[in-house]
Amino acid sequence: MVAFRIDRHSGMAAYLQIVQQVQEALRLGILAVGDQLPTAARVARDTKLNPNTTLKAYRELEHLGLVEPRPGVGTFVSAVPAQARPLGDSPFRGELSDWMGRARAAGLDWADVSALVTAARAEHYPTA
Repeated sequence: MVAFRIDRHSGMAAYLQIVQQVQEALRLGILAVGDQLPTAARVARDTKLNPNTTLKAYRELEHLGLVEPRPGVGTFVSAVPAQARPLGDSPFRGELSDWMGRARAAGLDWADVSALVTAARAEHYPTA
């Protein structure tokens, strides 16, 4: 099951952070078609968000065609993002994890790492 993390300093709306985390979990193979998402009430409790924020995220995921609500039962993954490849076992994940470890050992904080990743992403994916 996915555990949502909300960064209140990111500048991104909390409901979009939930949407993004579900999409990432699908890409990494953490979530698959048929898996149940935690209830909106549980997410709200765990993240200290208003339950309506969680419901907004779940509605957006439904609009994207990734989940379907089943009244009285819960919300279930119904599809994976288009062109998604399972990345959980990708060698790139291990290489990135190693790089992150070296960056942290070198004294870089999250803002430093984020700036480097953003710059590299802009260089290699200019339209993203």
